[in-house]
Amino acid sequence: MANISHPRGDITSHPDAPEMRQRYDRMLGGRDVALMDGPVFLLGLYCAVSPWILHYTTSQPALVPHNLIMGIAIGLLALGFTAAPARMYGLSWAMCALGVWMIISPWIVGSGPDAGVIWNNVVIGGLAVLLGAACATTAARSGSRS
Repeated sequence: MANISHPRGDITSHPDAPEMRQRYDRMLGGRDVALMDGPVFLLGLYCAVSPWILHYTTSQPALVPHNLIMGIAIGLLALGFTAAPARMYGLSWAMCALGVWMIISPWIVGSGPDAGVIWNNVVIGGLAVLLGAACATTAARSGSRS
């Protein structure tokens, strides 16, 4: 019968412990902002379908493909943040740039936008800037700790 009352040695004394620790750190590298992936993807999804939700396909036809493409771009950034976080969080500032463009696009791409279209793009752009800045500052902070 096995003696289970005898305490086993600590795992830190195992010869493979440093390698396992390095592998674990590599696997989780860049995941400090993991909670941002979902909201960024949902923001991109909403941006892509917002012309049909708010029914401005006839009043602002130029903004329909614009918002669709911008939404896909934001969604792809979110998928990139999920798939390769250590590499992609450097592009968080690109999401900030996309957000600023979304804020000013109703007047540049659109023609005489009404208040609903303006508010829609301003809110999407503002959220993209906030989420992008949060991702970028968190990534920079975790990168300086390494």
